[in-house]
Amino acid sequence: MTSFDDAFDALIGNEGGFVDNPKDPGGATCWGVTERVARAQGYAGPMRDLPRDTAKAIAKKLYWDPLHLDEFDPRVGFQIFDANYNGGHPVIWMQGAAATPVDGLLGPATIFAVRATDPLKFILRWNSLRLRYYTSLKTWSTFGKGWTNRIADNLKRGAN
Repeated sequence: MTSFDDAFDALIGNEGGFVDNPKDPGGATCWGVTERVARAQGYAGPMRDLPRDTAKAIAKKLYWDPLHLDEFDPRVGFQIFDANYNGGHPVIWMQGAAATPVDGLLGPATIFAVRATDPLKFILRWNSLRLRYYTSLKTWSTFGKGWTNRIADNLKRGAN
């Protein structure tokens, strides 16, 4: 994986198309974009019909660019992108996985620390933090198996 385009294609392998699970607090989603986010970004059509290219533009603008993911090893960038897209605390996890002080603010020190951390160590720490977060959620009993499979797939992807 070497670019946003590759990362988005891999992400869609985790997300899929239209879903409207009544147990999902995010509500109706398509390509992993929630209706709330799609509307905030100007999409007015039915969620079932959200174009993949619209989802991709939203993903780049909201979930890739703000975290400077082009600046990291592509395996690391994908892990952060996938979690940022799926929900969680990516900056806190970036700091924890890079073994740097955790303040929740993304700045040059965090970017440097992530870049300086061995990618495989970062990915292992990152996914440990992510799993601990997921198991703390009240929706774990409903979505935990899917989240665990997602992380297992991401660990395999990170090892390539």
